[in-house]
Amino acid sequence: MSAVEEKLASLGLTLPAVVPPLAAYQPAVQSGVYVYTAGQLPMVDGSLPVTGKVGAEVTPEEAKDLARICALNALAAVKSVAGDLDRIARVVKVVGFVASAPDFTGQPAVINGTSELLGEVLGDKGVHARSAVGVTVLPLDAPVEVEIQVELVSA
Repeated sequence: MSAVEEKLASLGLTLPAVVPPLAAYQPAVQSGVYVYTAGQLPMVDGSLPVTGKVGAEVTPEEAKDLARICALNALAAVKSVAGDLDRIARVVKVVGFVASAPDFTGQPAVINGTSELLGEVLGDKGVHARSAVGVTVLPLDAPVEVEIQVELVSA
């Protein structure tokens, strides 16, 4: 088990299986020393635990927890191409999408679920640039979707 996965375990978390693509794409691809993930929904055992808009059917606190699940799914996607999460030199960028009720403006606080998890698990390597974007709707009526870009150390 990698040090990153040991850290996840110490937090009571396990790395899930890679979420199968919902369309014609790969969960993650590597280009040089970078791994780019596709948008990761908060899938748990093949389904979404909650659907709807944040600020309407979904509370901001629920959405923040869902963003943590997205981060776990993104790490699983990174591992699927990098082979070992200990190869992560740093998380470079996080882009989070929040399906938002028309008057909801708390997207940054929701995506903190992803940012905070990456920091807990990776320490300084988890510090990243970020965008948190409100959108009308996401695939499968998911409340949150997250993609990450990481830099790897050479194998």
